[in-house]
Amino acid sequence: MSRPVNTELTILYRGPLASCDYDCPYCPFAKRRDTGEQLRGDRAALERFTAWAAAQTGDRLSVLFTPWGEGLVRSWYRRALVEMSLLPHVGRVAIQTNLSGRTGWLAEADRDKVALWCTYHPGQTPYERFLARCRELTALGVRHSVGIVGLDEHLEEARRLRSALPPEVYLWVNAAEGHTYTDEQADRWTALDPLFPYSRHPHRSAGLPCRTGESVVSVDGDGAVRRCHFVRAELGNLYDGSYRDALGPRGCPLDVCDCHIGYVHLETLPLYDVFAGGVLERIPADPVRMPPGPAPAPACTPPPAGPARASAPDGPVSPGPSRRPLPFVSR
Repeated sequence: MSRPVNTELTILYRGPLASCDYDCPYCPFAKRRDTGEQLRGDRAALERFTAWAAAQTGDRLSVLFTPWGEGLVRSWYRRALVEMSLLPHVGRVAIQTNLSGRTGWLAEADRDKVALWCTYHPGQTPYERFLARCRELTALGVRHSVGIVGLDEHLEEARRLRSALPPEVYLWVNAAEGHTYTDEQADRWTALDPLFPYSRHPHRSAGLPCRTGESVVSVDGDGAVRRCHFVRAELGNLYDGSYRDALGPRGCPLDVCDCHIGYVHLETLPLYDVFAGGVLERIPADPVRMPPGPAPAPACTPPPAGPARASAPDGPVSPGPSRRPLPFVSR
């Protein structure tokens, strides 16, 4: 008999996979070719995780796979998304992908639950091929967002893609790593993605309340649980259950947060409302529009030199009235 529901938990899973079929010059990840042994290790780690998730019938889970490399060219990631989408206690399962692989396998998944966070990389794949993959997702009825890195040389391709995608498909733009945008440059990207101002600047986060470590955690291939991908301190291990006692409200221990999969969970930002029902797959509530109130930029001045960790301890903070977990999607 299943135990009562006691946790609504969002998990960002990142196993040891590090190889990719692309070699984007602006990407700091996936710069190695995994050996057969490394691939077998990644497969075993993912299968262990999916078996654990299947057994957590007393919890409500949402999962985003955020591999360093490209997961969907590996059969075990495709199988994991299908199998997890069919679990009644999993509300959403999504993955970040370059969409280079086939899509027909998604017909086997619960398409009310499975979702893809897709990134277009000009120069790595023909435009028409990527657009055809997007159209396949639309035909299959698979929830997906599509995005691009905001480099000047990508602007015309981004405009072309926006005009070709259905209006209901959100096109997001990530600020390029280490890139500073003039107002004129930012305006061009904001015309394509009204939410680009959230990505343009890092967000001050030191000591601020964040859902990570409470209702959102990061898990690696060994089962180590951390509050997010960017804080190295461990909360415990997934497989022995030691992480559960460590879950609770915390202030962020870092000076700034500059990645969407991190700052989307900051309670000082309205992004759980902006992306209501689509936080994991980066799909905002329709229509895409800026929420009322002051614009988010500038969110932060450049952080001071030195370690990223601020003086604020990674300790409990008092929950505020806005605290709530990622909404569980029940179909």
